[in-house]
Amino acid sequence: MAIDLYGILGLGKDATPEEIKRSYRKLVRELHPDVNPDEEERFKEVTAAYDVLSDPEKRQRYDMGGSDGFGGFEGGGFGGLQDIMDAFFGGGGGFSFGGGSRGPRSRVRRGEDLLVGASLSMAETAFGVTREITVDTAVACTACRGEGTAEGTAAESCTTCRGRGEVNQVARSFLGQVMTTRPCPACGGAGSVITHPCAACSGEGRRRERRTLTVKIPAGVEHGMRIKLTGEGAAGPGGGPPGDLYVEVDELDHEVFERDGDDLHCKVTLPMTAAALGTSVDLLLLEGETEQVDVRAGTQSGSVITLRGRGVPHVRSAGRGHLHVHVEVTTPTDLDAEQERLLRELAALRGEERSEGGGGGGGLFGRLRDVITGR
Repeated sequence: MAIDLYGILGLGKDATPEEIKRSYRKLVRELHPDVNPDEEERFKEVTAAYDVLSDPEKRQRYDMGGSDGFGGFEGGGFGGLQDIMDAFFGGGGGFSFGGGSRGPRSRVRRGEDLLVGASLSMAETAFGVTREITVDTAVACTACRGEGTAEGTAAESCTTCRGRGEVNQVARSFLGQVMTTRPCPACGGAGSVITHPCAACSGEGRRRERRTLTVKIPAGVEHGMRIKLTGEGAAGPGGGPPGDLYVEVDELDHEVFERDGDDLHCKVTLPMTAAALGTSVDLLLLEGETEQVDVRAGTQSGSVITLRGRGVPHVRSAGRGHLHVHVEVTTPTDLDAEQERLLRELAALRGEERSEGGGGGGGLFGRLRDVITGR
């Protein structure tokens, strides 16, 4: 049965590159061995499928030849989905016509890249922080030094392929008989088998271990950004080099500030009298300092006061964004008799007590008074 790479990602053949990327990221979050250890094999399948479908050239070759009768993506007889990818796209196992040979594939392979999340406050993402994170990942086995064999033993030549790592097979197609070469199913293409595996790692050359790492989060990072720690990923099989570790930033909401790139926004509420006469407001900034914000007399509700250079530091250059203070002016709703009298006098002095149009009702201020007092 042909392997459906689109089905592995939960997509149809008409999926766009963006849909492929979005589905891959979603599945990686769900199936990553650090989150769901029981789904490690499916995680590998998803990664292999994405490696093909995210590359336009490989995707085209898969769409044209994935189920064309040559047996290129058939599930039987291969050591796993990665062997299939290697076979069709020129990996270590080889897949040639006319009996071509690539030789045995090395047991030594690079380890997997890892992705972990780090929940950070807005102040931590803005100004940087050093954080310790814990990861459960594969590390090189110290008992066998990554070779996978028990002490005093070594891997033995595979009797099925006689150390070549490949076997030949004659298949019939519409072109006639075709000689194909595929990885040896007995040794997985390595040309040798481990008959006495290391007891500590079961022949894998690596074992799982919980590690604590110190990560320096630079100032100015945003939600969704990833910090790369080279060589801190999973150790490779057979003593291979480790992959990389990516720390994805999860920025938490702030109770006062909202972030837009490197700019910050916040709201300040002022009574009507303060906005009319002018005032100053002490604002506690994101970094913990207090800034005095001057509000000019006559400031209207909806006005924005910009404090330049008081936003988030730029992550790739010097300087900072701006802080935008949004002013909201409130109208009193609980005037007592004396306050109402004074406001009526003010309205009269300003000529705002006049009636508008032909209707009665005490003019504009009178109508505003009725709204304020609920009459």
